[in-house]
Amino acid sequence: MSTYPHRYRTWSVVGCCLISGVLMASCSSGKDTAAPQQQAPANGKITLYYLQKQGDQQYFVEQAQGAQEKAKELGVELKVVNLGQDANKAITELDAAVAQGANGVAIVVPDQAIGPQVIDKAKSAGIPLIASDDVIKDGSGKKAPFVGFNGSQMGDSVGTEAGKLFKAAGWSAADTKIISAYKQDLTVCTDRVNAAKTAFAKAAGAEVPVIDVGTDNSPVDAQNRSGAVIGSNPGVKHWVVWGCNDENETGVVTALANSGVPASNIIGVGLGAYLDCKDWAAGKDTGNKAALYISGAEVGRSAIQVLVDKVKNGKELPAETIAKTTIVNKDNYKQAGVNCT
Repeated sequence: MSTYPHRYRTWSVVGCCLISGVLMASCSSGKDTAAPQQQAPANGKITLYYLQKQGDQQYFVEQAQGAQEKAKELGVELKVVNLGQDANKAITELDAAVAQGANGVAIVVPDQAIGPQVIDKAKSAGIPLIASDDVIKDGSGKKAPFVGFNGSQMGDSVGTEAGKLFKAAGWSAADTKIISAYKQDLTVCTDRVNAAKTAFAKAAGAEVPVIDVGTDNSPVDAQNRSGAVIGSNPGVKHWVVWGCNDENETGVVTALANSGVPASNIIGVGLGAYLDCKDWAAGKDTGNKAALYISGAEVGRSAIQVLVDKVKNGKELPAETIAKTTIVNKDNYKQAGVNCT
């Protein structure tokens, strides 16, 4: 969204209207016109929207909180909408935001396939749009401005930590298998788990078989779907677990525990830390050994900052705004700032 003034032409022929004492051209020049550029309201009020998939997930709850904190700090209004996993609702709510005069939108799409439609709608309305957490592209394959994490870097950190823990435990590849649980049609997930697999092999110095388990990225689905995998591999003594998020990893670790696998035979490395930390806070003997801490609140704050910079100051939206991550465990998660409520 730009605050630069529009340039007007003064016409001496028909098509000019006198409105509130201001002469404005309403005739077409016959040239192609660019997509509309919406101005910040004259009274200074700015309203932003954050449309989130799975808004009841802990990560996205914290993201909304961080976004609201930043909006309050910057003096703008923010409306947060939970889309669940409904792609149709995402389109409906985007249309509603446009109709209600949104000055900018951050969106976590339930389905990346709607990316072209989302981008086209925002462009037609002249509203700045950023993709939060999950990358979206227009019809030509161009990415929308993005705020979130680098999926490959995240996976690399998870795989490296899992490999280090595997090596330190003195386990053998002969009686170990890896469960990698994730939503298989989501590119941010495939980026993470593929990078984790490569990094693990390098850090562990061993080639351990990986079993991919497709889920909807919820802990219940990860637990249910991994149960069959565990049951069909009775000869496996040691298990390494990772996934697209904490929900996947903790779900699989729960399934292993329910199958009678002791915590000492499980190396689970989460991605988020907001669920793994619950076992640590409770002092439980757990297979959740470590996690990559990602702050949803930090992403939310960053999303609002870049939108306000665009709306108020005319600053171009950066192509990428990448948040920081760090590996945590039961000994340092509090110091790292993990919110474990």
